[in-house]
Amino acid sequence: MFKITIYTDGSSLGNPGPGGYGTVLISGKHRKEISEGFRLTTNNRMELLSVILGLEALKQEGQTVEIFSDSKYVVDAVQKKWVFNWEKTGFKNKKNSDLWKRFLIIYKNHKVTLNWIKGHSQIKENERCDLLATEAAKNKNLNIDYFYEATLNENNLL
Repeated sequence: MFKITIYTDGSSLGNPGPGGYGTVLISGKHRKEISEGFRLTTNNRMELLSVILGLEALKQEGQTVEIFSDSKYVVDAVQKKWVFNWEKTGFKNKKNSDLWKRFLIIYKNHKVTLNWIKGHSQIKENERCDLLATEAAKNKNLNIDYFYEATLNENNLL
């Protein structure tokens, strides 16, 4: 089994606003890029979704995965074990609980290390993810982040 390296980035043009994510997966000589845009979302949601979809793209469980993200929100939540405490309390009063629950399901299927890297610091694959994310956010046919928009509707914010 090869170690898999995943680079991720999320973007929101306005926060909230149109957003997107970019993910690059590398294993040996193999490389895969994925990205997608949403009409109304937040930067943190896209940062987290980029990690989730990178892990969900893996075809086998039990992979050794090293993830590089410029999101302190995502990396600190895992490295400092906050997300595991949030899970114990049912994510009470936590934003993005839908994505954190989804993250934990796929995270537990692999041997994952998350690393924080400084954004916009000329790291080739991080720069590529940033471009994928921002271009996805600019697409004309954007998807709907249903959970986020439903939450806004419930709180009469939309």
